[in-house]
Amino acid sequence: MMKKPKIKNIPYEEFKDNETFEQLVAELNQNGTNVIVRTLDELIDWGRSNSLWPLTFATSCCGIEFMATCAARYDIARFGFEITRNSPRQADVILVSGTITTKMAPVLKRLYDQMADPKYVVAVGGCAISGGPFCKSYHVVKGVDQVIPVDVYVPGCPPRPESFLYGMMQLQRKVKAENFFGTTNRKENDPYSLKMDKENEQILNELEEA
Repeated sequence: MMKKPKIKNIPYEEFKDNETFEQLVAELNQNGTNVIVRTLDELIDWGRSNSLWPLTFATSCCGIEFMATCAARYDIARFGFEITRNSPRQADVILVSGTITTKMAPVLKRLYDQMADPKYVVAVGGCAISGGPFCKSYHVVKGVDQVIPVDVYVPGCPPRPESFLYGMMQLQRKVKAENFFGTTNRKENDPYSLKMDKENEQILNELEEA
């Protein structure tokens, strides 16, 4: 029978404050060992925030601005956003760049549902935020937040690449504030799911009354 190794642990009473960690790190640094003490949440969020993979999705002129942002003049690669994916199953952020019509809305919802969690949405331009110049038309969605939950809004018609990069940096800040283990600070509010839940509840009530 193999004996388990006896590991000397540090008493729980010594971890009442951060001074214990600082003393341990200072002692290791004096011996020539480079040590950084951080939480695992912060390490994972740092990696995730600097490796966001956007879905290749553009419907109108804002898509041209996205192409300019990825080009050499602005170089989106220095932020870690340059790996655009053509499949929603390989992307973790969808950049809604352009007009979304009522005919296109179910397709957008399907792409969002196919993305793996955690996933994020950036509404780029006036059309994606509120319908833009087509806000009074019958066939354009008055903002993609009526279809999928939006994390960051980038205003403009179309927004310049600098605005695009600023919006992506705000998304980075949001990712860094999440708790990867356990709960997250971000609560999704999916209007379509809420609507379907209400309709299903209404159908069940009608069946029970019948």
